[in-house]
Amino acid sequence: MAADRVSSLLGAVLDQLGAHHAIDERESRCLEEARRVLPTLERPFDRFAGRTHVTGSGIVVGGRGVILHLHKRLGIWVQPGGHLDAGETPWDAARRESAEETGLTLRFAGTGAEGGEVPPLLHVDVHAGGQGHTHIDLRYLLAVVGDDRPAPPAGESQAVAWFSWEDALVAAEPALGGLLAHLRRSPAAPPAG
Repeated sequence: MAADRVSSLLGAVLDQLGAHHAIDERESRCLEEARRVLPTLERPFDRFAGRTHVTGSGIVVGGRGVILHLHKRLGIWVQPGGHLDAGETPWDAARRESAEETGLTLRFAGTGAEGGEVPPLLHVDVHAGGQGHTHIDLRYLLAVVGDDRPAPPAGESQAVAWFSWEDALVAAEPALGGLLAHLRRSPAAPPAG
């Protein structure tokens, strides 16, 4: 990614982080760390540039609850998401990775962000990734378009399912629990199906 594109994208992400309000103490620490670390990284969106980089995740919600998938390597139930492709924004990576991992057609929920607008940041989590990396995970709210039956393609974890809000809170890895509890209480959260 060209240096001016990285600078522009970094500015947009820092604006999102600056306007974002943490939902709990864990996210508050993660938000502070992301705001502090991101400006120091030469190529924050390139997973090959250094040990610390941005990832994008989708929190997929609907009338049936929330989608989780069993991470192939870690063996824990998590939201779909992953690394950015070259030239990709964190929000586009969140939607692409979520679609790839679930086999669903997805849109940004509750926004008009389909026409190139930047969707609102839902959550920030900084955590250990594989191979000694640190992921600054930017999470965005996604909704299913059309058929809501997960159908992950070959090569992706086949353990992808809708969870009721209650079951998701029990099954999901602990760092995701605060966000799920917050969404469950939110008036914008779809009812459990």
